Amino acid sequence: MGLLENKARARLFYKYLSRVYDQVNPFIWTEEMRTEALSLLDFEAEMTVLDVGCGTGFATEGLLEHVDEVYALDQSEHQLEQAYEKFGKRAPPVHFHRGDAERLPFATDTFDVVWSSGSIEYWPEPILALREFRRVLKPGGQVLVVGPNYPDNVVSQLLADSIMLFYDEYEADKMFKTAGFDDVKHAFMGPSYDPDVAITTIGRAPK
Repeated sequence: MGLLENKARARLFYKYLSRVYDQVNPFIWTEEMRTEALSLLDFEAEMTVLDVGCGTGFATEGLLEHVDEVYALDQSEHQLEQAYEKFGKRAPPVHFHRGDAERLPFATDTFDVVWSSGSIEYWPEPILALREFRRVLKPGGQVLVVGPNYPDNVVSQLLADSIMLFYDEYEADKMFKTAGFDDVKHAFMGPSYDPDVAITTIGRAPK
């Protein structure tokens, strides 16, 4: 398990990163990547959507181009403070919650879409979190998770393993199917300098 696959250490990490997150993020998780990931989902404006690990709200902004309201959750109070400045804390179109991906504070069969980008790499128990995603999804609901693709270089692999969760499409396939998702598919994306840096997995909750 990597250094940041620990909730307390991840919160501490984002206590400081949140101050510059919106300046650093565009070099890693770009608007083009967000648009490409959004295109993998089928949206209708009235859908109920959950953004898990919403951070400062970068993906939330993209989701709001497709739906009227978004529920957004993060465990970092510092990341959420940045998001509040963009959207407000208590009023639509974003409903914020501070919470844990592995114990979502929502009822079963609540959402049409559960989205998570740049969060799975910090989860100590990713399959547990994915099962929570399936629980809160309506039957036939869509899931999309963007995470870091496992590098090919041996030195990079050692570094990646020491920091957080990196995984390939075979591991992603196993995780999502073990969590109970159907129609699991994967896409690779990234900025121009590293076009396969991220792996995006989509699937559906059983009907």
